[in-house]
Amino acid sequence: MNIYIGNLDYGVTEADLRETFGQFGEVSSSSVITDKFTGRSKGFGFVEMSDNAAASEAISSLNGSELNGRTIKVNEAKPREERPAYRSRY
Repeated sequence: MNIYIGNLDYGVTEADLRETFGQFGEVSSSSVITDKFTGRSKGFGFVEMSDNAAASEAISSLNGSELNGRTIKVNEAKPREERPAYRSRY
């Protein structure tokens, strides 16, 4: 199951997410989304867990909890919508 984590502190790393969610089961992957120009965190990320029961437990336990001083929002990630490619009008 793919899990969305929002309202992350900008200092949170992929290792922090792996450690936090690893308390509930095996984490297949973790990622913090960064701005492609500045490299700075956008304040959200994703964790992939292979065991859906463990993922559901992590979601219910961690949603509204505190990570690095910020209250995080945790829920099942929605599939990414395809967006049309940006085209300049000039």
